[in-house]
Amino acid sequence: MENGHSNSALATRPHDRIKLNVGGKLFETTVSTIRSGGPDSLLAVLSARPSDDQNPVFIDRDPEIFSVLLSLLRSNRLPSTSSRFTKQELADEALYYGIESHLKSAISPPPFKGIDASVVTTIRPAADGLSSAFTAGADDGSVWIAHAGQISGYDWNLTHAGTIRTHLEDITSIRRVWPEVAAVGSETAAGLHFYDFSGGRHVGSAHWTDPSDPRIYKARVTALADSDTSVFASFDCRHGENCILVIDKSTLQIESEFGRQNGSSTKSMVPGKLTYLPERNVLLGSAVTAGAFGYSGYIRLWDPRSGEVVWETIEPGSGRSSRFGDSFADVDVDLDESTLFKICSQSGDLAMADLRNLGDDPWVYLKDKNPIMRNTGGAGSSVLHCYRKQVFAGIDGGLEVWSRMEEREREDIERESRVCEGSYRRNYVDKVEDSERGIIQRIEGGGDRLFVSREGVEGIEVWESSSFSGVASVL
Repeated sequence: MENGHSNSALATRPHDRIKLNVGGKLFETTVSTIRSGGPDSLLAVLSARPSDDQNPVFIDRDPEIFSVLLSLLRSNRLPSTSSRFTKQELADEALYYGIESHLKSAISPPPFKGIDASVVTTIRPAADGLSSAFTAGADDGSVWIAHAGQISGYDWNLTHAGTIRTHLEDITSIRRVWPEVAAVGSETAAGLHFYDFSGGRHVGSAHWTDPSDPRIYKARVTALADSDTSVFASFDCRHGENCILVIDKSTLQIESEFGRQNGSSTKSMVPGKLTYLPERNVLLGSAVTAGAFGYSGYIRLWDPRSGEVVWETIEPGSGRSSRFGDSFADVDVDLDESTLFKICSQSGDLAMADLRNLGDDPWVYLKDKNPIMRNTGGAGSSVLHCYRKQVFAGIDGGLEVWSRMEEREREDIERESRVCEGSYRRNYVDKVEDSERGIIQRIEGGGDRLFVSREGVEGIEVWESSSFSGVASVL
């Protein structure tokens, strides 16, 4: 043979032993163990050496962290010794060996359940930690935070991935529309702007203009949403004119305009919240204002292709649907359940409506059957967010969750019969001391995490469910 080895000597079997010298410390394991890191990992490449070569492979890395990662490959779990290292130290070494996906699986939080969640950390950007907006658009639990005209990104293990500065002094709307591109807007500066986070570059802008109407001047963005192909942005002018623009994701050019109105009344305010519903291909927009006589606003569904309104409700109104005097304070959609939710401004009651059966009075008001719930004494400032088939309500500083009761009926019961007053149970996510940190301003889910910001409070709270798997925490 040209290389002096027989075919049997060249072949390595899964149970063959291999020796590794990592940073001067000798390790002995099996070929199958180091190959479990995946065919593209560095360790898998090293396992391809001739089986009769008994000289240890030298790797100039930290032996203590390698010991943790080797244990991870053996058992798919982190040993207790992992607590000696930071998540970043483990992630850096895992990336070097090409087994980052294994580490990510081991230290990612368990499936998110609001009833069993708590604050695990607070992310505070180094430069001005008072966040003005954030977006948790990725499914890996990462988050981008806007603060003082800058955007700071935090990856799946909440490690700071970088900060870029925009030309805006203040960012009040942000949406992650591509893995490395954010759409941003400001209520103090005109236009919608796109920034490439990886390169820190401004890559495009969209402005609402109308040469025939001098009132359309320096329009500002108030809300953002996106689909697979488009970005939706609500624009507002100082004269009260407002509309929704559709921007093509591939070209970052304006495709169309719809929903134009003059914002001088409750019925025609600029939407302050947008949500795209892919199953129905409609855009949900809502607007709320509070005055001396309480809250008022509208909820509206548009067909973005035609620009036509397909359903709307305006509060205060008449009948049970609006509970006159107790108009909604916020609204959100459970996309998984095709259900629209609203939270009442005075009582804090939660109402739901089936998106497939909307009408003049679609609302079902949920009854709280949990006897241990403390009395909130009113709704105050309310924020609503649907995530993972759960409805999270921030009322003043308190955070509560409405989760669907376990179904005891057959799986094939029609959905309409399950949408009823007692189909959800309410529980508090937080403790009393949590609720005293400040008024909840925004709630957003991403991966198996919930992100919460509070008015006038630095940083973004990260909520995760407790883990009972016995895996050592590396936070």
